Amino acid sequence: MKFWNLNLFFKFVNKITQKKNMIFPDFLKEFENDLLKYKLDFIKIEAKPIEKETILNFTQSKFLGKPYLPIGFEYPKDNSGKPMVLLAQLNFSEIPRLENYPEKGILQFYIPSEDWYDMDDYKIIYHEEIKNHETNFDFLTEDLYEDFPVYCEHSLNFSSEIEYGGVTDFRFDYLFNGLNYWEFEETLNKSQKEELENFIYDNNCGHKIGGYAYFTQSDPRDYDINSKNDILLFQIDTDEEIMFGDSGVANFFINKDDLINKRFEKAYFNWDCC
Repeated sequence: MKFWNLNLFFKFVNKITQKKNMIFPDFLKEFENDLLKYKLDFIKIEAKPIEKETILNFTQSKFLGKPYLPIGFEYPKDNSGKPMVLLAQLNFSEIPRLENYPEKGILQFYIPSEDWYDMDDYKIIYHEEIKNHETNFDFLTEDLYEDFPVYCEHSLNFSSEIEYGGVTDFRFDYLFNGLNYWEFEETLNKSQKEELENFIYDNNCGHKIGGYAYFTQSDPRDYDINSKNDILLFQIDTDEEIMFGDSGVANFFINKDDLINKRFEKAYFNWDCC
């Protein structure tokens, strides 16, 4: 078979490899058919703090840093009129294909430099086409970053992954012989617990696009009937150079229909911590 596009070829190989590598541990074999019903594809994000001399392109995927902004496009401001800070920028041309998510364009998440923890002031912007863009962001002064949860700019790498449940996501309601995840974990030996965490829990944590969401407390969708069909758009977790409150995690959710129709302005922000 001849592949005319190497990027598509490597994305294809990566996806097939990931699926082949998902082998159920022996102690989970009895639950395999049930857990397959909970299978979700997602994109794992590896975030790496950039070196001081490194300059990321304006259109690159990143945490923090200078955004892509078309010429003439008004820079996002918070409710007090101050410039917001770019929390994350996702360029879908750099990201493996994920069902219902765009194949191109740049998605941006902005939150205030202060009072971001109130979760009522944020902007989510999608640029479907990349055009001539601004290069002068002198108005983004150092004081805007003093109370920000991301401490430095990060470059991002992406990989296709699979998970079979979410330990804190309300959509994962499976019982292991009548036991929820945490109760079931207590019945396992040390080695089995580690395997279970590697198989389910570890995939829920971290930075990701799609899949099951992780919370340090509880899933807010579980208490709102209007949010039952909302899915995880993007998650950014506490890391070496990222801290939401006390080792918290931030999530952005969107209704599936809004995602398919690229109505990203309807997505909403949530975060919690220990």
